[in-house]
Order: sequence, then structure tokens, then C-alpha cells
Amino acid sequence: MRTAHLLLRAGPTCAAAVALPLALAPAPALAQGSGISVSTTGTTVSVTTSACAQLNGSWGTASLLTPNQGAFSEGRQATLSGTAGGQSATWSNVAPGTYTVVVTCSNSATAGTQSVIVSGQSGTTTTSTSLPVPAPSPTTPPTGGVLGGLGGGARDFGDLPTAAGGALVGGGVVATYFILRRRSRPRRF
Repeated sequence: MRTAHLLLRAGPTCAAAVALPLALAPAPALAQGSGISVSTTGTTVSVTTSACAQLNGSWGTASLLTPNQGAFSEGRQATLSGTAGGQSATWSNVAPGTYTVVVTCSNSATAGTQSVIVSGQSGTTTTSTSLPVPAPSPTTPPTGGVLGGLGGGARDFGDLPTAAGGALVGGGVVATYFILRRRSRPRRF
């Protein structure tokens, strides 16, 4: 009777200890990589993507950065418009030069980053399909801290550390069970 009572009291704690690693496991990011296509026609730059989902009536924002600009907020920004099948943004009267286009979805995930060269010649169409350029590093630290909820971690450590953490928690649960079991036995002299 005493053992059953002790196990019933420890049951919810053990269940929470087993479920914790599963709840804290990182979820895959929604939009990553180079999910954008950039093209130019004369002095107009266009970007298209299908990586963003609508959130609070917004698809996201695209930014056109010069080589001297390092943060998303420093570039010329355009709001994405379109449908679930594809979103786009356009910049007109862009001076000749090399630019970086960065698309950030409304859920703050980066859909992609690509470089584009604007020649400024009328009637010329260039499509950029090169490998993505690393995203520019922000010049100011981000505000708001780490995102909460599923997938809210700031860094994905992979499956091995997650499995190791789960094994440690499981070992703690087993050790707790044996300690409680030993304490519940009557003491004989």
C-alpha cells in the first residue's frame, strides 16, 4: 500500500520529466535557404518567392541593400504582395550597381538572400540564379530576446545533443524511481 501511494505521488513528476525533452525538441524552421528569385529589367529590380505564409494580413518585407549597408533595416524596403502561391516585391529607379536582396517573411524567418547587378540599360533583363549570399549581419543587437514556444530556440543543436539530453533525463527518472522504491521499503534491523 505504501509503495503504491509513493508511486502515485511521484507519477506526475516522472511523466513530466519524460515529456520535457520531447516538448523542448527544436521544430524545423518554416522558411530557410534561398527560396527567392531576383530579376532586373533596366532600373527595376523584382523579387519573387513562395516561401512566406500570410500572418496578420502581411506576407513579409523585402529589402534592397547596397554594398555599404549591412542591416536589413538600412536597405530600401518593399512590402511583399501576392497569394499563397507566390509573393513579389519591386523597386523602381534603382541606380546601376551591385545589390543584395533579402526577403524576410512576416514570421521573421528569412526566405532567402541573393545578389543582383543592375546595369541600368533599358530593355536588359537579367535573372539571378546564383547561390545565396550570406545574410548581412545586423549592426545593432536584436531586441526582444529569444522567441518562446515550439521552435523558439535561438540555435538548432541537432539530433545528437537532443538525444543525449533525453537520455540524461531518462536516467534521472530511473534513478528517482529506484531511490523512491528503496525509501518505501520498511526498515528491518
